[in-house]
Amino acid sequence: MELDLIRRLSQPADTKVILCVLDGLGGMPGPRGRTELEEARTTHLDRLVSDGCVGRTLPVGYGITPGSGPGHMALFGYDPLAFEIGRGALESTGIGFEIGPDDITARGNLCTLDTEGRITDRRAGRLPTEQTRAICEQLQTITLPGVETFVQVVQDQRFILVLRGPGLSDQITETDPQREGVPPIVCSAITPDGDRIAALVREWVTRATAMLAAQERANGVLLRGWSGRPKVPPFPELWKLRAAAVTVYPMYRGVARLVGMDALDGGHDIHEQIAAIRAHWDEYDFFFLHYKYTDSAGEDGDFRRKCDAIEAFDQAVPELVALKPDVLVVTGDHSTPALMAAHSFHPVPVLVWGQNVRRDHLHHFNEVSAREGELGMFPAKEVLPIAFGHAGRLAKFGA
Repeated sequence: MELDLIRRLSQPADTKVILCVLDGLGGMPGPRGRTELEEARTTHLDRLVSDGCVGRTLPVGYGITPGSGPGHMALFGYDPLAFEIGRGALESTGIGFEIGPDDITARGNLCTLDTEGRITDRRAGRLPTEQTRAICEQLQTITLPGVETFVQVVQDQRFILVLRGPGLSDQITETDPQREGVPPIVCSAITPDGDRIAALVREWVTRATAMLAAQERANGVLLRGWSGRPKVPPFPELWKLRAAAVTVYPMYRGVARLVGMDALDGGHDIHEQIAAIRAHWDEYDFFFLHYKYTDSAGEDGDFRRKCDAIEAFDQAVPELVALKPDVLVVTGDHSTPALMAAHSFHPVPVLVWGQNVRRDHLHHFNEVSAREGELGMFPAKEVLPIAFGHAGRLAKFGA
């Protein structure tokens, strides 16, 4: 739905909607010819399917593999092609770093390089956050001519690099090839506007790599998602409601804050996240709950661990139902099949449960059932219009 139409049709109501995003939910057949969703025991999700309806979403477009930013922007109702936000802005906002008008920011990974400078581990063994924090304090001592630099830890091996100065451009290449066995990419300008900052980034990477050379695991840096301060129409104003996000990982807190949601303290696991929703139930009309562990397992190529993560979420479903939302949506921002150990272009299952649902004939939440569901396959940016339509939050169109 176009944003102008959302503004026209959205209306206040006394209904509550929960959007649960299991990151990287979709999968591919594993060792026994079944996807992670098919293999996992999903008793409670299956019960919701029996009383609800299912389908599949297309996060960006046919054959396009989405990043987490575009995947979530689509689920929030924004066209991800029109509102492309760099990972740097998402991570920075997620840890509470206020992006200024002269700032250009990137999300960084500490990585492991071999003696030939090739990447052997893009995530440095998912280095613990406190070790990354100590390394960021070292990297913060690197100075560049004519700009301020900020290096701050995010979580695990992740950090942000911010360059602050007049006339900087985000029109530069990433240094992360997003695969192993090759060296990092040398930063270069995409347009002439990026010449100056590309040179600064090259100098920073050279000095950072030299500084980390003695590290056993985290002896290199990878940068991606260059971005300035984005401009996005506020989510609460578009939909005429109060919105809150409950996340564990900072990046997803960032994307929620960038669109204008309040970020609640999500604790450390799904049960604490649901407890946070319960504690603030009367204050908000819409809750976005982000669940990361399906994606982490998929990216690590760990089929069984992804199944376990799905089952752990399933065990928490009764707690969500006990809140008595008018509409509950369960889906993913993209697929991350363990077979591929990466994000993929495959459509993502989606489940809608609650009031005004036209039930289909299905009883299981997985890719096979989703292909047959009432909702069919549709762009992910239509998830919230469907949810809010079911919740009575969209007015009639036309006479």
